[in-house]
Amino acid sequence: MAGVDRPDAPFVRGPRPEATIGVDERCLVEVDESSPVIRLSGVLDTAEADRVHDALLARLSDRPGPVVADVTGLRVTDPAGRSVFAEVRREIADWPAADLLLCDPAVSGPGRPDAVLAGVPAWPTLDAALAAVAAALAAVLTAELPPTAESARQARELVATGCARWGMPALTEPAQIAVTEMVNNVVTHARTPMSVRLAPQDDTLHLAVRDHSSRRPTFAGLSPPNRVGGRGLLLIDTVARRWGTSMVPDGKVVWCVLHPDDEAAQG
Repeated sequence: MAGVDRPDAPFVRGPRPEATIGVDERCLVEVDESSPVIRLSGVLDTAEADRVHDALLARLSDRPGPVVADVTGLRVTDPAGRSVFAEVRREIADWPAADLLLCDPAVSGPGRPDAVLAGVPAWPTLDAALAAVAAALAAVLTAELPPTAESARQARELVATGCARWGMPALTEPAQIAVTEMVNNVVTHARTPMSVRLAPQDDTLHLAVRDHSSRRPTFAGLSPPNRVGGRGLLLIDTVARRWGTSMVPDGKVVWCVLHPDDEAAQG
């Protein structure tokens, strides 16, 4: 299961279109609220790695699709700093259409990983990186829903729309089961507004529900047949190839991946 559980970073968001998060003398992290860009400048070392990690994860959970980290003005000084980008990419690998991309003029061509930050796709210009984001966003559906019973129906409708659009009819029913349980968990336990997201990846379907509660769902395995309720994660575990919870600075993302071969095997 993917997931992180780190202390919350002291985030500060100003009223301007571009906000600043956790400013200090070592590493500046600036979020452009009008775009998927997060700018890093200064020195990234072991002392700053956790704060940068949480800032990136928070931005990825706050918006659908990839995020671009502009590292033009960043100097990375040790292994902990170099690994933070790849670590974040691993943690979000199963979120719908999510990715972390770099804008780094030091790379020699679009999509070629930088030698210092190996394993993370990097583009030499911001325009090139943003074009990659736009391509990914073309295949993602999202809905902002309140913590009410009606939200489960709206989430099922979103899944039906996506599966029809992407030619995944076999995944409609299991995905609706999964998203219903995810949404109901927010309504019953988290009781916060939520973001529902889904996107195809090759022949798999990725679902996620992001809420603003730090309460982690628990999975106790099989329930007795006479038990009332408490079967949500069991149902997700039954229909999904894999699933998990990623803790983020302001809540969590519960995600799952469904594969058509699994439905064919049960048919």
